[in-house]
Amino acid sequence: MRDTPASPHHAAVPAVGAPTSGTAAVGFAALDPCVHCGFCLPACPTYLATGDEADSPRGRIVLMRALERGEIAADDPALGEHLDACLGCRGCEPACPSGVGYGRGLEAAREQLVAARGIDRWTRLLLGVFASPVLSRLAFGAGKMVRALGLAEAFSSGTRTGFTAGMLAATAPAPSLPRPSGAQAAYRGDGHRGTVTLFRGCVMDVLFDHVHAATIRVLEANGYRVVEASGQRCCGALHEHAGDRAGAERLATQNVRALHGCGDKIAMNSAGCGAMLKDYGHLLHGEGQAVEVAGTVRDVSELLADGPLRQGGPLPLDVAYDAPCHLQHAQKVHAAPLALLRSIPGLRLQLLADSDQCCGSAGIYSMLHPEMARAVLDNKIAGIAGAVPRPALMLTGNPGCLMQIGAGLRAAGLPIGTAHPVELLDASYFSGGIYE
Repeated sequence: MRDTPASPHHAAVPAVGAPTSGTAAVGFAALDPCVHCGFCLPACPTYLATGDEADSPRGRIVLMRALERGEIAADDPALGEHLDACLGCRGCEPACPSGVGYGRGLEAAREQLVAARGIDRWTRLLLGVFASPVLSRLAFGAGKMVRALGLAEAFSSGTRTGFTAGMLAATAPAPSLPRPSGAQAAYRGDGHRGTVTLFRGCVMDVLFDHVHAATIRVLEANGYRVVEASGQRCCGALHEHAGDRAGAERLATQNVRALHGCGDKIAMNSAGCGAMLKDYGHLLHGEGQAVEVAGTVRDVSELLADGPLRQGGPLPLDVAYDAPCHLQHAQKVHAAPLALLRSIPGLRLQLLADSDQCCGSAGIYSMLHPEMARAVLDNKIAGIAGAVPRPALMLTGNPGCLMQIGAGLRAAGLPIGTAHPVELLDASYFSGGIYE
């Protein structure tokens, strides 16, 4: 690999940097297996969008190594530009033949950047809203009202403001799916497969409460008893990705306190949150209860696929599945969501060519780096537009992905809805009379 030359757009070498802390050294050690082979390049969405080596995993590893050695200062603007531009999708990890832990290295590097330059006001404001149960419910509740009035759908477009409106519009339940109501919405099973606690999160609990309801019904219909745990907070993934490790640790500690000992398993229907909770043992430095909580975390598709899956009624729809990065790359869950969908009679499922590529959402990334996020999304929308047959619904198991893809479809004028995979199984159960 050629070293990136110094320029106004690339980090200067050398410079004097701060010494690497013990925690950061452990993170940087995950980069040791890298041999700069370049297999990661075609798996990197930002490299595919820009063609810039410094925006590839290989190039960023060179920069992170220079940061670790003190050859680049942590407050170097160009270093920050290239590391901030990373989506953190970890698509490079399964493509790597050497087993490089790129995500751990990026985590360590971003902590050093934050220590040197702080967190900008806009990012801090966003993180503060997510961290506060009161502020998050106010913000997302207001968004839900705007959505209910039809304003989000009406103002959806390809402009920056219109794209934001499209993201909000995409949080609504897909109108094409039948849904139970009344007594059927409170279906309860016998619990013979054990007890699970639903992790509610922040965005999911307000804007995607219909997905929570579907998750509870489907788990109950397949023999689980679902219980609630009070005191839950935002998972902390957004804070950790932004380099605010202290904020992530505070939220994780609160969640461990709320979830420990509450049920046999913790059910997740948000891929990003699931990846974060499964990593609580690492985040909280091996603390015993954190390790125990992390060991009980399962995506809802894992819980459903781990045993006989009840069959519902036919759902004759053309759909396509897009794998969330933090489900397939971070959690290594590939087969379970597909098994769930393939169990539905009449459902015509297809996987598009780039279904394993990031959509550009990446938590709050799409709000902080809208141009790059849209550039990454464009290829995915083009693939959906060219699909034969064209799907009626795009399915994915993460709220940010649902919002990003949904907004992109609206901006492109494509009449295609979005839904969580568990909503399809829920609709099948309803149409098949299981909830009666």
